[in-house]
Amino acid sequence: MSIPHLFRCPISLDIFTDPVTLCTGQTYDRPCIERWLAAGHRTCPVTMQPLGDATVLVPNRTLRHLIERWLSTDQHHNHHHLPEPTAAAAAVATDAEADTEEPSLAALKRCLQQPDAAGAGKVKVGALKKVMTLASESDVGRACMLQLGFLPVLLQLVFHPPSPTMAPLSECRAGTEVEELSLQCALSLMPSSAASPQLGCLNVLKSEASLASFVMLLERGRCRTRAGLCRVLETIATAAATRELALVVAASPRVWQALVPLLQHENGAPSPSPDAHAAASEAAVRAIAAICTSEPARGSAIHHGAVGALFKHLSWASRNGKCAAGAAVPSALAAVEALSASEAGRRAVARAPGAMQALVKHVFMMNSSNDGSEHAVAALLAVCRESRAARSEAAGAGVVTQLLLLLQSQCGARAKAKARSLLKLLKSM
Repeated sequence: MSIPHLFRCPISLDIFTDPVTLCTGQTYDRPCIERWLAAGHRTCPVTMQPLGDATVLVPNRTLRHLIERWLSTDQHHNHHHLPEPTAAAAAVATDAEADTEEPSLAALKRCLQQPDAAGAGKVKVGALKKVMTLASESDVGRACMLQLGFLPVLLQLVFHPPSPTMAPLSECRAGTEVEELSLQCALSLMPSSAASPQLGCLNVLKSEASLASFVMLLERGRCRTRAGLCRVLETIATAAATRELALVVAASPRVWQALVPLLQHENGAPSPSPDAHAAASEAAVRAIAAICTSEPARGSAIHHGAVGALFKHLSWASRNGKCAAGAAVPSALAAVEALSASEAGRRAVARAPGAMQALVKHVFMMNSSNDGSEHAVAALLAVCRESRAARSEAAGAGVVTQLLLLLQSQCGARAKAKARSLLKLLKSM
């Protein structure tokens, strides 16, 4: 599916979702130009003309209207409609049949909004598979579905309150399939920019019933579902539109009780393969690291055993050769550094079995890009400042040699500054 050149943002090269025009006459997608301006630039990215104080973003409604018309026409001519629903499904939703006079996306959305009844689950599964196909094939399809409000509909399918007549999750395979597919579709449509206002639909989890549904899936879902839910948690922790929700999630004991065990690789969760469980574990590490960037969340993380679980994950990663930059090791070390900022966190690190040895090992590793070095050094520095025993343990684990190797490497200036501070502290022993 070819996108007309004029419908692409010159910064992202993706189709416009919210076109706005600068005083220079150039049009950009709002999230892209807002990031440009927030970075301190005061020029037009295309013309490089100075903007001065004239940074007003004027909505380009004409272009947006043309894109919407093109999307509807293009989707109408290039995508097949859903098969006719079964008689049972038609009985519960008379307007869910594919109408040949309207775009297929509208029919897909109506199918997903059908009330739960006999036969509706199969229709929704078919619609969700179509959504996944469109999302994977075309950035136009993704942008159009996002603009047409598919994301809140999908999230409602995932986090709906359990029906009184519904069988338990472990016994209801049709319901589970709808939830799993809905989650994967929602993740495929979710904006990548943390500044996107469309992420505000995640605030559905402020509802006690929706959050309970989230926790139930995190506790009992398959590994792929758990990994997807951890990605949702990571997004909630970083998105501007979900700041209040992030505090609610971080304060929930049930969220931590379901999340922390995923790091340990020995929690007895149903796993079709070790790789699937490893992917869920690494997603959980990234979620915890994102949550712990907020200071109010750190106390809950420490209280629910996140420190010990993070070091168990680091130990597992070391044993299984997962210390490459692409794994979650840098995220685990970033979380440890964040938790070490508090007195309770430093005590927890000092008490965790093998913690000092693990941190020392990650100060410098020749077989990785050393992404986690700064975090490892910062955590060591925080703990060693307050504990002579920790300094002795780190020295016995060879931290001086590791620090000297790090100082000779191509690591960043901040990592080297922290390494020098730690060396100075160790000399005072």
